[in-house]
Amino acid sequence: MKRSIIIWLIIFGSLKTFAQQNNSFNGIDVNMNNLYRLSNAVSRSISPENFTGAKGEGGKATTGTGAGPARELGKGWKLSPSVVIKSKTTFTLALIENSGCIKHIWMTPTGNWRNEILRIYWDDETTPSVEVPVGDFFCMGWRQYAPLQSLAVAVNPGSAFNCYWAMPFHKKCRITMENIADEDMVLYYQVDYILTDVPADAAYFHAQFRRVNPQPYKQDYVLVDNIKGKGQYVGTYLAYGAHRNGWWGEGEIKFYMDGDTQYPTICGTGTEDYFCGSYDFDTKKKNAQGVETSAYTEFCTPYSGLPQVIRGDGHYNIEQRFGLYRWHIVDPIRFENNLKVTIQDLGWHTDGRYLPLQDDIASVVYWYQTEPHAPFPKLPSKDELEVN
Repeated sequence: MKRSIIIWLIIFGSLKTFAQQNNSFNGIDVNMNNLYRLSNAVSRSISPENFTGAKGEGGKATTGTGAGPARELGKGWKLSPSVVIKSKTTFTLALIENSGCIKHIWMTPTGNWRNEILRIYWDDETTPSVEVPVGDFFCMGWRQYAPLQSLAVAVNPGSAFNCYWAMPFHKKCRITMENIADEDMVLYYQVDYILTDVPADAAYFHAQFRRVNPQPYKQDYVLVDNIKGKGQYVGTYLAYGAHRNGWWGEGEIKFYMDGDTQYPTICGTGTEDYFCGSYDFDTKKKNAQGVETSAYTEFCTPYSGLPQVIRGDGHYNIEQRFGLYRWHIVDPIRFENNLKVTIQDLGWHTDGRYLPLQDDIASVVYWYQTEPHAPFPKLPSKDELEVN
């Protein structure tokens, strides 16, 4: 009997050790409730002060954009805080080999944010999984700073772009920035990541940009189509430019998934509803004379917001423009085989009928999926990207 107990204790201890070894925390899914957990993940960071992210290689630059200010201090004193990306060239921001996960990207680019194209490639793919003008990727499509605080993206004073989307990869990650402008640009940036084991069921992060100006009459704006594979849709950014007076946000968003044809499985009730607002984002107030006034109300929440409302200056910048985001973090839209997403451009006639509009709409959609991904549409040209 005693011998049997000892054998069972040995077996139980071995099983417990095996379970602990095979249940080690990979450091990817971090939150307030598990910050105490130890992990074998290795923290690394790439910036102009350490282009490779290698251990012990930060702050060793002897040349760089800070060489002048540091001329009396020398090595180790901020000699390379940024990079200059020449006109019509592409710069590799990061090249990471091994399995791991991007945890945070910070950058502050000079110049025209629509003329700076951010691309991310996973493993050995030759076409990017992320291809977006940098301003639009960080929800600043109108080339004008606005504070934004959310779980996935934060834009802080002054024009500091931050991204917190988790981006796991199994073999390799390559991040580039193309400057399509006629002028050089300066980029300060940092890519924070971990090297760790990535679960086999980890899907890859994707982001795609589109713009139509003007939107064809009585046609739905296509946010994304031709997604093929298994995954989940996790976010929408919309840069909306109104070409006429009146309310513009009656359009329904529709998710066609897994073989849907004429009618979608998920259909929203209006643009402001999808972006988690209501009644035209309108706040009614009374002025000092007691007269009721109304106005768009900017807001930011962890999952949705209207951070940009550009009201025009009454001179050359006359159009109203809006920036909206909606993150499906707790409610990802999952698909098994394929996905297409559209939204209507819809307002009102003066007699109470719906009015199909023809506005300036640009968007970024964010999703995770298995690879390979379907080819992206050709990115609009420099002139087609222009905000004027």
